[in-house]
Amino acid sequence: MPRRIRIQFPDARYHVINRGNFRQPVFATAGAAAAFERTLAQAVERYRWRTHAYVVLSNHFHLAIQTPEPNLAEGMHWLLTTFCSRHNRFRGRHGHLFQGRYKALLIQDETHLRNVVDSIHLNPVRAQLVGAAAVGTYRPSSLWWLLQANCPAWLATPCDIDPASRCEILVRLTKVVELGNADERMCRGAYSTGWAIGTAGWRKALAKEYALTNLCPGLELDELKQMKRDVWQRELDAALAAAGKDLNDAQCDLKGAAWKITLARRLRETANAPYSWIADALHMGAPSSVRAYLASTSV
Repeated sequence: MPRRIRIQFPDARYHVINRGNFRQPVFATAGAAAAFERTLAQAVERYRWRTHAYVVLSNHFHLAIQTPEPNLAEGMHWLLTTFCSRHNRFRGRHGHLFQGRYKALLIQDETHLRNVVDSIHLNPVRAQLVGAAAVGTYRPSSLWWLLQANCPAWLATPCDIDPASRCEILVRLTKVVELGNADERMCRGAYSTGWAIGTAGWRKALAKEYALTNLCPGLELDELKQMKRDVWQRELDAALAAAGKDLNDAQCDLKGAAWKITLARRLRETANAPYSWIADALHMGAPSSVRAYLASTSV
């Protein structure tokens, strides 16, 4: 399968996740987790990210970040390679530290971002590392900083909130835990799967804008089929305009007209349109006929 495209644009929001290679406990010690936090702080300052939340568990981490500039890929490359180099050098090791590519799920808006932030902060509870009442005591987490009197400037969380507000945060998270799977924020994988977090309409529009018809498993099947047809139709319209033709010409001309074959080849090469769709759109007979026309005129 082709790699999913990294969608980048100014002020994009992401839920970023990565795991240790073979799920190894990269952050098994407090020192390793703290080293990652320091490297993350450097990446945030270097690439001017806004970090809304993070948590570091034994073999993976979660980030909720916003990129004022479209530089997620550049920043994540620096973060992961720098931490890997430091980690391996300290332990006298070599080789990959993280498994494959990191996941970066786009987040639609502030409402969905708040849910992702809560979900990230609740990871230690889902992993049964702490109980609901002690969620704020889990150290390698932005929640821990949020509950302190002061926190680092590189965190975008509102750390100047008053003590009463800090209590409200804990009360809210505790209630989410009590609801269990009735609240998506407590469902394992609810905000960690697919390719984007938001409404179906927003995901569809975003995928169409970036032509991700084959790279978005989070879309419903009907959405995906319609998006593919939209891509084929746009390519057909452009090809007809370039040839000075229209659909009436396609209906009236011979099934194997040379210009139709030229358009069919373009639709196959640039939009991967199926033979059946091309046959119907250009009135070229059966799908097997389109295939034969292209084969007979191939160079």
